[in-house]
Amino acid sequence: MPPTTTSLKLPEELKERLTEVAHKVAQTPHAYMVEAIAEKVERDEKRQAFYKAGRESFARFKATGIAYRAEDVREYILKLAAGKKVRRPKPIRIPKSER
Repeated sequence: MPPTTTSLKLPEELKERLTEVAHKVAQTPHAYMVEAIAEKVERDEKRQAFYKAGRESFARFKATGIAYRAEDVREYILKLAAGKKVRRPKPIRIPKSER
């Protein structure tokens, strides 16, 4: 896609800081702003995907009642990180009245 033009009105102090920092990292102020905006958009997209996954996971739990004990998950992750051979934790079912 060809680039489009967007106008940003920056406070003078921010513009001066931006210019100074951009030059210190060998970038033009324009390139610095484009990179900063791209990083922010990517970070927020990841955050939104994380929240969506959490909502979906909670909905599955509410529907099925299937969960894992925190202690079992913690032990599993620590052993996995240590390179040990480990079995996945066994799921438990939470009664509908407790979900």
